[in-house]
Amino acid sequence: MRKSHATTVICFFEGMRKTYFLYGLGLGLLLIVLKLIEYQFLVRMHIFEIYGGLIAVLFMGIGIWAGLKFTHKAPAPIIVQVPPAFDENKIKELGISKRELEVLELITQGLTNQEIADKLFVSLNTVKTHSARLFEKLDVNSRTKAINRAKELGILRVN
Repeated sequence: MRKSHATTVICFFEGMRKTYFLYGLGLGLLLIVLKLIEYQFLVRMHIFEIYGGLIAVLFMGIGIWAGLKFTHKAPAPIIVQVPPAFDENKIKELGISKRELEVLELITQGLTNQEIADKLFVSLNTVKTHSARLFEKLDVNSRTKAINRAKELGILRVN
């Protein structure tokens, strides 16, 4: 049986496949060897830059770690303030107004006169006037005594 021209060409390329593979493998290995030599030359020529870069990366990592470790703050606890309950009968008996009661409540929260004025959208003098009238009605002369007296009278609930 005679082989056709197409069959001869296919057989020729099948035999060459092994040769091409070995040739490509040899070139690949040679390329790897040349790159390693080039790498060795690069490392020898720029050794101080490489060491400097490695040290910089090391210290940058330590700095980031230390920054995260030592500046991490725990979240602040959430404080929920329950508005104090008032004894309506005692409030009417003493003649304390709603605004004076609001001022008393803000005093119990430890706010300054200016902070109370800002919170109630009134002037500082208005807060001072309400505080003075409240002190008169409770028969006291300081904020601490006003809070204690209000608790004694049942105007504020003892927490």
